Amino acid sequence: MDPETTSPTAPRTYFRPTTASQRGLLFKTAATSTVTAAARRAHVSRGTYYHWLERYETAGEAGLAQPRSCAPQQPRLAPLSAAVCAEVLAYYDAHPHERGCRLIAARLRQAHAGQAVIGHSKVAELLRVARPPASGAAAPSEAAAAPGVVAVHAPAAQQTVNIDLCVVPLTHASAQPFASVSVSQAAAGAEPEVVVPSDAAPTWPGQVFADPSRPYAEQMVTYQAQRAAKGQRKHRRRQRQAAGQALNRRSDELRVVRRQQRQARQQADAAWRLTRTEQRRAKYARQQQSRAARRTAQPAWRQQTANWTATQQGRQQQVAQRQAQDADWRQARQEILSQLAALAALPLVTAWLAILVVVDNGTRRCLRLPVCVTGVHVTAAEIVTQLRQYWPPEIQFVISDNGAQFIADAFAQFARDMEFLHVRIAPQRPQTNGVAERFVRTFKEWLAWHTWQSPEELTALLAEFIVYYNDRPHQGVELAGLSPNEFARRLECSTC
Repeated sequence: MDPETTSPTAPRTYFRPTTASQRGLLFKTAATSTVTAAARRAHVSRGTYYHWLERYETAGEAGLAQPRSCAPQQPRLAPLSAAVCAEVLAYYDAHPHERGCRLIAARLRQAHAGQAVIGHSKVAELLRVARPPASGAAAPSEAAAAPGVVAVHAPAAQQTVNIDLCVVPLTHASAQPFASVSVSQAAAGAEPEVVVPSDAAPTWPGQVFADPSRPYAEQMVTYQAQRAAKGQRKHRRRQRQAAGQALNRRSDELRVVRRQQRQARQQADAAWRLTRTEQRRAKYARQQQSRAARRTAQPAWRQQTANWTATQQGRQQQVAQRQAQDADWRQARQEILSQLAALAALPLVTAWLAILVVVDNGTRRCLRLPVCVTGVHVTAAEIVTQLRQYWPPEIQFVISDNGAQFIADAFAQFARDMEFLHVRIAPQRPQTNGVAERFVRTFKEWLAWHTWQSPEELTALLAEFIVYYNDRPHQGVELAGLSPNEFARRLECSTC
């Protein structure tokens, strides 16, 4: 639904409060008449009678004098008891690294089966009195940090993989400084650093007139040739306009054909429903007949059943044909949209290339480095397509950050199809995906010394890097200076 076309919400109707005289007249009249007549005479609704009936039966006319207060009759939180205060102080003393007031209130609520026994403001007030900060004590931000957590890696090869996305420039020369930016920075508009050689001077067609020794006619012919080589903007614009108009006409024709198909389908569906209803009525009528009448009409019923079976088979073929027509229509529509997008010069291919990093968590082996030419516009569908080409069935866990491509529905469906658990890191905790993050650092340091001018050249370099990385000694503590390939071989031999 378009929010701009929706009407604004109608204001609520205001009902004037009833007076004590109206309520008295209501119940006095209701004693000798009906509730409807009494409400009409007192100019109130029938609901007013039932709203005040309990108080009228309890206190009589005196109960109709003042409305009952809408304030809560009892507080939502019970008064603090000594036991609750003792639990707060005990948790505060037992957990020196979890002393947040909201956290303490939440922990007590969990301990009491979800019942809110104390609020965070009361926790702060209690701690301010019972546990005042000592003079010269460090601020909460300067308190001792929580003890570090020991890094845990997968005990077997191809059990857990770490994946990440990194972006590199579309072209790069080893003499240029390597632009190392994140996917978000590249999407925000960061451009690769390009070093223009000092001896490269700008050129334009009008430079031919700077040489007075050349004849004028030769200058004009040379200028026209150079200008024609660059092309005419207006001519290219007219070509794009003509191509766009042709695509729009194809889209209109496709829309007309689709509308005719829908109308024909509606008529066929109506005829099918009518035939199905008649068959059900005939079957019900046959059930109501006696056994002798059924035996007499058995040949006709067999013929009718055979006709109905043939009709059902024709209906199934019709449904299959419709599905094929729908698939063809979607494909044709998608082709038209793709061509229109290409004419509109959408930034599908940018100055960046996206590389999907797939690293084994246990052995640190680099499994794959597929290149996505769409750069920062890479989608989850493209990533899933790249991963499906090579995906070991032994993988049980996949660790990734919270990028838009990894939290999309397409990647979640891929996880369900391949039956692995997708583990997403906590916000502001890139250490959880540290294997992939450290790999990206080494990867970009290696690329800074190489040159490529196209995605194909970069793909060849990535194949060379995978061999280099998997055979080089690793600095990981668990690998003890071995290369990922050697560590994987020893790990496989130890589990045989």
